[in-house]
Amino acid sequence: MKILHLDTNHPLLLNQLAAAGFENDEDYTSTKTEIEDNISLYDGIIIRSRFAIDKSFLDKAKNLKFIGRVGAGLENIDIPYAEKRGIKLFNAPEGNRNAVGEHALGMILSLFNKMNIADQSVRDGQWLREEHRGIELDGKTVGIIGYGNMGRAFARKLRGFNVEVICYDILEDVEDSNAMQVELQELFEKTDVLSLHTPETPKTIRMINKTFINKFKKPFWLINTARGKSVVTKDLVKSIEEGKILGAGLDVLEYEKSSFENLFNSKKDVTSSVVEMPDAFSALLKMDNIILSPHVAGWTVESKEKLAQTIVDKIKTEFC
Repeated sequence: MKILHLDTNHPLLLNQLAAAGFENDEDYTSTKTEIEDNISLYDGIIIRSRFAIDKSFLDKAKNLKFIGRVGAGLENIDIPYAEKRGIKLFNAPEGNRNAVGEHALGMILSLFNKMNIADQSVRDGQWLREEHRGIELDGKTVGIIGYGNMGRAFARKLRGFNVEVICYDILEDVEDSNAMQVELQELFEKTDVLSLHTPETPKTIRMINKTFINKFKKPFWLINTARGKSVVTKDLVKSIEEGKILGAGLDVLEYEKSSFENLFNSKKDVTSSVVEMPDAFSALLKMDNIILSPHVAGWTVESKEKLAQTIVDKIKTEFC
């Protein structure tokens, strides 16, 4: 079987697939159109998020038997059409769930203890102890939306912090010893910290909006290590200004391209010498109760290897 690799990954992926008898080709630079000219030669493709695998692409991939995405989600793939074609889809949420859980916890602790502004103030020659008095996670209620691989990994990280962990999921009976499953109303009433661990679907896009935020009984902290389009940025900014949200840790942003590799959707934005930032994002950047990171919650040295190994194992299980 011939596999086309469209993104660079941990070398074990190429090495182990070759050892298992697969023929590997690599193309990290050709355009999508150029790749479509030859994609019919391949039985499988390995991709991270270079471009969308849509119906047009799949129609040209006449011999395709599987797609391996070295990441957690599959939203850059036309899943219904791929499944209709009988194409196997492999992703690897098991590979970076631990990294995401650690990152989410790190963001909470950094926000609670004002790490970002405390660090900057000391670098600026100030020693402001009272201004940087923090709060403790102990005794708080952490609400998790989405209790799959990522949500479960995050809940495990909260062991030992003396917190109540509750979760909401569209599936029934997902709770375990680390989190109690509740209805949304109970989540709205109890939550002190809300952490998102959902895929990008029609139901989750723009999910965290003004209406949703206003349903919470008390002000809360927001952590998003899932997908940027789940949060309406202008509504987040307004809620922070009104005190309904106390602060936020955002590893992902509404303005990301679908490839996750660039921040702004418009080509004009990313090629211009002066980036045209949306007003809401400009306001967000001025807030000192916000921590931002560039979609790297699952992006660790260890997860790079785990993600690749997970994909290799799934391909070999199915085709060897």
